[in-house]
Amino acid sequence: QPAVSKSRFHFVSGLEFDLATSLVGQPLVRQQVMKGVREFLENPNPVKPLVMSFHGSTGTGKTYVSSMLIRYLFQSGLQSPYVHHFSPIVHFPHAEQIEQYKESLKRWIQGNLTNCGRSAFLFDEMDKMHPGLIDVIIPFLGPSWVVYGTNYRKAIFIFISNAGGEQINNVTLALWRARKDREEISLQDLEPAISKAVFENPQSGFWKSGIINEHLIDFVVPFLPLKHHHVKQCVVSELVQQGLEVRPAVVQEVADSIPYFPEEEKLFSSTGCKTVASRISFFF
Repeated sequence: QPAVSKSRFHFVSGLEFDLATSLVGQPLVRQQVMKGVREFLENPNPVKPLVMSFHGSTGTGKTYVSSMLIRYLFQSGLQSPYVHHFSPIVHFPHAEQIEQYKESLKRWIQGNLTNCGRSAFLFDEMDKMHPGLIDVIIPFLGPSWVVYGTNYRKAIFIFISNAGGEQINNVTLALWRARKDREEISLQDLEPAISKAVFENPQSGFWKSGIINEHLIDFVVPFLPLKHHHVKQCVVSELVQQGLEVRPAVVQEVADSIPYFPEEEKLFSSTGCKTVASRISFFF
């Protein structure tokens, strides 16, 4: 059974606390995700499912946040039978079988929503999805009343993509050069760049997609590039998690060992916090 029924208040405040304490350097993510989840869960009769699209480069927290959200929503987290995870490389690898994939994806979602309206569907690496494939799920995302009663409106769809990451990084960098702190960056600063990269790119799973034309994504969630001090926070968390002593010298060394960009200023981590865990062993 989904955990949501326990106590919506408890769920929302727990998630908010976790995002505030464990998610490093992503104020916009916290704001967008909480707004989406709060509005959605407080509404006993939503008109459409909650649809969120996460964008940002590697290691900035996209998978981390989606797993955290699922952990709060479902008692057994990603292992829950109500949580469905799609990866184009695993599930839809062959371009020539796209018609078959469309059919099975549609049937799969329809079948699962019939079993449990409060289901979650995660689509990983949307940038590697064959264009056109994702459009078969359009009937499940909108407020159309035709589809399978009202059951499907309580579902949650999360799209995760590296697409737009480079553009988010460029905007963040340009704003930094214009003396605007990353904490002050707004969604409006980033949305045009993300749209262009994600929705107008023939290589992208969202290319010419009705999901975009019909405005079915409720929340675009941009993950900003992480600075040196954010990486240090990740190193500390990782040391604590591995039960190792938090020595400032080690924290500094691990953080310094990661590549930063741009070449001159070395402001942002090229891999976010992605490689922190595997690097720690070199320093112990």
